[in-house]
Amino acid sequence: MEPALEINKLRKEYKDFKLNDISLHLPSGYIMGLIGPNGAGKTTLIKLILNMTQRKSGEIKVFGLDNLTHETDIKSRIGFVHEEPHYYGYLKVKEIRSLFSRFYTNWNNDLFFSLCGEFSLPLNKRIAALSRGTKMKLSLALALSHDADFLLMDEPTTGLDPVFRRDLLRKFSEVIQNENKTVLFSTHITSDLERTADYITYIQKGEILFSCTKDHLFETWGLVKGGNEVLNRETHRFFKGVQRGPYSFKALTADKEKVRRAFSGKNILIDKPSLDDIMFLLSKGEINA
Repeated sequence: MEPALEINKLRKEYKDFKLNDISLHLPSGYIMGLIGPNGAGKTTLIKLILNMTQRKSGEIKVFGLDNLTHETDIKSRIGFVHEEPHYYGYLKVKEIRSLFSRFYTNWNNDLFFSLCGEFSLPLNKRIAALSRGTKMKLSLALALSHDADFLLMDEPTTGLDPVFRRDLLRKFSEVIQNENKTVLFSTHITSDLERTADYITYIQKGEILFSCTKDHLFETWGLVKGGNEVLNRETHRFFKGVQRGPYSFKALTADKEKVRRAFSGKNILIDKPSLDDIMFLLSKGEINA
């Protein structure tokens, strides 16, 4: 089976930012979470996958197809949700499907109305009158109503209440029960990824710092705590990111077993990091190459 997404040496340059030789691999049938600080390049990467902005160099394949040569075919198989949905505000919820259905040969009206009921969408209300969270629910209903093979979502849980977010994550998991279906979504709510993602990709300042399975990440990475007396030039090199306090430090390691051996006999503690810990220390701590 072809991977859902392959990216090789992708580069995009703006005046004050560049996406620097990004490479990424997402097998079909899995959920990948894309995380990183604001301005890291997550939305730029998603736009490049959809050919909404022009790259400088590199290659993107979706379903094994070049995303420039086969753009129409690829987009017909993608369900896309943007963090800021924009629709004709004068249309009612039930009317927007007549516009969207023209673009997808697999559009399913019955599924759309079923999802509207599941998401408690007001069919006779004009889109302009909807709250931000309700507009996001409408976007999700539209994205799921044409049997998309690849759900590509930029901050899809933004503005949603915790109950609906949990239901949405459950629906993601249901989607990939069909092994041909794949989900890629960016989010700042890392607890969502800890529940559902199979792969985690972290992007910072236009570069991917890691992309691996969630299981591998939590099996090998560690949150190290100890007194500042054990930190020196020699020991500092074992860490990806370090936060120093007046008397103690917290640090990330990508190889906790190596740290255990190197710090044998020293007073340190190695815990399992959360994704919040990883994001904070990689973005705010002292970083080692």
